[in-house]
Amino acid sequence: MASSRAIFVATLVICCSLAVCRAEILFSTLKRSIEVSVSHRQGVLMAGEDQLILKWSINKTLSAGTDSTYKSVKLHLCYAPISQKDRAWRKTEDHLKKDKTCQFKIDTLPYKSSGNIYNWTIERDVPTGTYFVRAYILNAENEEIGYGQNTDDKKVNNLFDVQSISGRHATLDICSIVFSVFSVVALFGFFYKEKRNARASK
Repeated sequence: MASSRAIFVATLVICCSLAVCRAEILFSTLKRSIEVSVSHRQGVLMAGEDQLILKWSINKTLSAGTDSTYKSVKLHLCYAPISQKDRAWRKTEDHLKKDKTCQFKIDTLPYKSSGNIYNWTIERDVPTGTYFVRAYILNAENEEIGYGQNTDDKKVNNLFDVQSISGRHATLDICSIVFSVFSVVALFGFFYKEKRNARASK
């Protein structure tokens, strides 16, 4: 009985240890397995309006056949260091589960070694800041096993700026005008009806 319990406890500890190890994926252990490029119009990009044209392919410096375990590519919009300064909620961590650099998921697509292109309209909730794009390579277990990004390791080149949408929007402005006009008309209608009823009662 005691030996069975000991075996159970040992098995449980081993399983928990394996689960923890699998979860602790460090960015520093990933190879730069793919090349990523981003095209866009010149100048500051507008959230909700402008597009990014993303392209990626296998890193040509790798040996042939090294991508046999690649199953999908997960694309992210990431904060550049200048937009992380004094913002702990955007802090870069080597532990991917804790990393706050790439908070905006673009999409996850099946892996192909070449010919990958994806048009993405910058989402409306993206705040003003400086960004780059990073792609993670996932295996069959959806674990990150490689990456690529359109900037250098220090994240200073090929960055782009995004301007968030303002608090006002054309549709909201139109609705507010319509409701304002309606309220004024309703108010005049109320006074006209009261005046008419007053005359009728005399």
